Amino acid sequence: MRPTRLDDLIGQEHLAGKGSILRTAIEQGKIPSLILWGPPGVGKTTIAGIIAHTLNVPFHTLSAISSGVKEVRAVIEEAKDHPGSILFIDEIHRFNKGQQDALLGAVEKGIVTLIGATTENPSFEVNGALLSRSQVYILKPLSDADLEKLLHKALETDPAMKASGLALAETAALLQLSGGDARKLLNLLELVAQAKPPGGKVTNDFVMSVAQQKVALYDKSGDQHYDIISAFIKSMRGSDPNAALYWLARMIEGGEDVTFIARRMVILASEDIGNANPTALVMANATFDAVHKIGYPEANIILSQCVTYLACSPKSNAAVEAIGAAMAAVKKYGDQPVPLHIRNAPTRLMKNLGYGKDYQYSHAYDNHFSNQEYLPEALAGTKFYEPGHNAREDELRRYLKQLWKDKYNY
Repeated sequence: MRPTRLDDLIGQEHLAGKGSILRTAIEQGKIPSLILWGPPGVGKTTIAGIIAHTLNVPFHTLSAISSGVKEVRAVIEEAKDHPGSILFIDEIHRFNKGQQDALLGAVEKGIVTLIGATTENPSFEVNGALLSRSQVYILKPLSDADLEKLLHKALETDPAMKASGLALAETAALLQLSGGDARKLLNLLELVAQAKPPGGKVTNDFVMSVAQQKVALYDKSGDQHYDIISAFIKSMRGSDPNAALYWLARMIEGGEDVTFIARRMVILASEDIGNANPTALVMANATFDAVHKIGYPEANIILSQCVTYLACSPKSNAAVEAIGAAMAAVKKYGDQPVPLHIRNAPTRLMKNLGYGKDYQYSHAYDNHFSNQEYLPEALAGTKFYEPGHNAREDELRRYLKQLWKDKYNY
């Protein structure tokens, strides 16, 4: 089903349509090195193949997952004898700095034209020097109309699909489950054909039954990835360990990276629990270290322990609100001067200017506390941290009230 001509490409009209920048460059035979950035299954590999086929030049393919510097250098050596060669690297964001650096000289000298494909933002994941020598093109998820065209094209032109005798009575489930991913759509259509729907009629109910039996409804790179991690976080935030465990299991079954799951729990430990239970951050960080060392399947138990602990912990977003308020004050009031008495005074000149003068060393006072001003004059008395209403932070509120009396209105 992979087309070899731009006219047969479904979707990406902004890149492949008449008069588009990329189409014009292909038609003129002047292709720069480029990065194709977009979600899975939207045509990155297909476009690279179309370019090579249209220009009739040597086409080398490497996967950043399984290839290293050795493979890159081998392609570059071969390309020296074949001017105009294209090197396509899938998942280029997985190349480390050394691997990307190995490409740089060949791209600069024009030995190869690089086409990189990535699902990640190249601004963060691709070497800056390499990125500056490449054009970045953004691919969009396929629309429902694009996917409909692809379905009918498959049924009309693919020999196996034609032989299956399938008839599309309904398409909503196929479109929804594919999430704009052509590869996923065709894989699901193939599963439906193999399951032989009654009378050959493809209905939404039949598609859902096949999907639930044959595939985990989870994609590490697609919409399900973001929807399920969202449900996972919100379940822990909502103190529902049962729901949190279910979404954790969905991610485990889908092959999600354990460090990604653990990293999100570290964030939640501060964002949603904070000082209501400070041990939550310790637990989450220990979980991150443990699963990083152990991996699947043993990490499942560690993740389960941490998930249930975080879900059952008291909740507070006071730390989030506090830093938000402080950053808003910085933007509003600008760079306020540090009060002289709490400035560092490492030199005689600074001391003569009053740096550190009248500073009260807290440990020299009762209860290790001195009622002095630490904020800039323009912000004196401003309260950023409002302790949450839970046992631990109620205790903190009482302590702060005892120290500061009515200054911060705790």
